[in-house]
Amino acid sequence: MKTTDNILIIDLEATCWNDRPPRGQESEIIEIGVCLMDAETGKVSRSEGILVKPQFSKVSPFCTELTSITQQMLDDEGILLEDALDILRAEYDSENLTWASYGNYDLNMLQNQARRFKVDYPLSDDHINVKTLFGELHPTVRKSVGMARALGELKLKLEGTHHRGVDDARNIAKILHWCLHR
Repeated sequence: MKTTDNILIIDLEATCWNDRPPRGQESEIIEIGVCLMDAETGKVSRSEGILVKPQFSKVSPFCTELTSITQQMLDDEGILLEDALDILRAEYDSENLTWASYGNYDLNMLQNQARRFKVDYPLSDDHINVKTLFGELHPTVRKSVGMARALGELKLKLEGTHHRGVDDARNIAKILHWCLHR
């Protein structure tokens, strides 16, 4: 796989429930956390959380407790998924950069949502699964662990709010930088 000088790191948050979704609702992207990391230095030059207004679901109290994202935030500041994906293309050159996520959830969710809403998939085929890579490279863990545990293993602080895409993307960047320099 080609690795570009800058790597786009994506972390999605989606509507979720403590149990099954209510009738007629489904899991949808509500935040695209994104940051641009220099592969050599690990420096994050840009990051943001793009709030996305869900079309077929509402934010549950469980989801708000987990992510801190409220339905009101999405009603006030959220944009359509198609517009959010256009931001990735226009402002982050997402179709030409290697990109990374922690696990395959984000890859699968973006592909599924692009199909569901009949919009063009915005990312390149060059994807790094940081969760798998970390498990392969860490001398003692040697298995899949969550992002918070991976940070702990590296003696790095989890910064920001866990399960906020914008903060998780920056935390994933720290783990990815460690991996790239092993």
